[in-house]
Amino acid sequence: MSELKLGIRNNLGQFSLLVLVNAFVGAMIGLERTLLPSIAEQEFHLAAKTAVLAFIVVFGITKALTNYLAGRLADRFGRKHVLVGGWLVAVPVPFLLMWAPTWSWVLVANALLGISQGLTWSTTVIMKIDLAGPNRRGLAMGQNEFAGYLAVAGSALGTGMVAAHYGLRPQPFYLGVVFVALGLLLSLVAVQEPHHHVAAETRLRSDLPAEKMPSQKALFWQTSLRDPNLSSISQAGLVNNLNDGMAWGLFPLFFAAAQMNLSQIGTLAAIYPATWGMAQLVTGALSDRIGRTWLIVWDMWVQAGGILAVTFSGRFAGFASGAALLGVGTAMVYPTLLAAIGDVAHPQWRASAVGVYRLWRDLGYAVGALISGITADFLGLPVAMTAVAALTFASGAVVAVRMAETLRPPARTQVGGLAAQGTGL
Repeated sequence: MSELKLGIRNNLGQFSLLVLVNAFVGAMIGLERTLLPSIAEQEFHLAAKTAVLAFIVVFGITKALTNYLAGRLADRFGRKHVLVGGWLVAVPVPFLLMWAPTWSWVLVANALLGISQGLTWSTTVIMKIDLAGPNRRGLAMGQNEFAGYLAVAGSALGTGMVAAHYGLRPQPFYLGVVFVALGLLLSLVAVQEPHHHVAAETRLRSDLPAEKMPSQKALFWQTSLRDPNLSSISQAGLVNNLNDGMAWGLFPLFFAAAQMNLSQIGTLAAIYPATWGMAQLVTGALSDRIGRTWLIVWDMWVQAGGILAVTFSGRFAGFASGAALLGVGTAMVYPTLLAAIGDVAHPQWRASAVGVYRLWRDLGYAVGALISGITADFLGLPVAMTAVAALTFASGAVVAVRMAETLRPPARTQVGGLAAQGTGL
């Protein structure tokens, strides 16, 4: 393996394949973006916003816990096995969403979807970090998240259009059967295990001694609290998905209350992740040039502005502008947070660190759904959305105060070099 090289260009075939696989992963989330809040209200007659948003709570908790396990499993047993396992878990999801006779069945589908997403998305992230090497890590994460969230948008738009013509169920969820079949087939047949790339980068890390795999307990606390960079990244990820959980659950209801039809709601549901996805092609690479920290700070503040723009608008154009602004802000942070973890974590325990971060990040779905749902039930939708905007702004302030820049000068100039120091675990 002496001729093996790191880098996107040197591994373009496998890297491109993983981008495509992650598009199918993202499309599975998009199945629900437009329709599930409407299904909850119209077919299952759920009036309380907290009950409607229960599907996001279930999804967020199961995805978060699976993320935590996925990183450790990937370090111990290989990336490809975890990826294929995630797709197998997803197989029943579209059928449950099509034919669920009660809301409890929808919650089961979302538990399976959360497990599947935790395994598949975490693994595609880790594999792209493995292939890309330290100098193009932001670009790699930008392309990964671009594919995933552009697919979320396309799927949300597609299901909204199908529902406008054929109804809420079952036809829109036929798309999910196609997504699962293609994602599973490609993962089984074409994706390769990148363990040689991990070994190659470990050899290149001349600035750090070889490390033993730290205990899961030590790594959890280091990533969650002790290391100021990793813990700042983790809280920003949690708040980012907190506001995404609010947008997922409350925006469709807010738009419906403003007399938007299903086609318009589907379009609005697509604008946010589409902007988010496309902008990441720029923001991920930008973080490789100008650094990570202030992109993260400004992301949180731009997101807060986008939420407020939606909240205080009453028309389609205002909703669309606010959703696009929220997407731009999210695009600034999503690949940047992942790249920053890659800067800090040693290759031997990087996947596990990503797993801890993604545990906290995706718990944000559940926290956001609960906070926004309870607040909306007692104080109304606008107050709930404004409260989430305030939390998002505060998170950016925490990063500004606590997080140092993780992109080191050698990463800008040294070919095959190391992007950052480790945390000393």
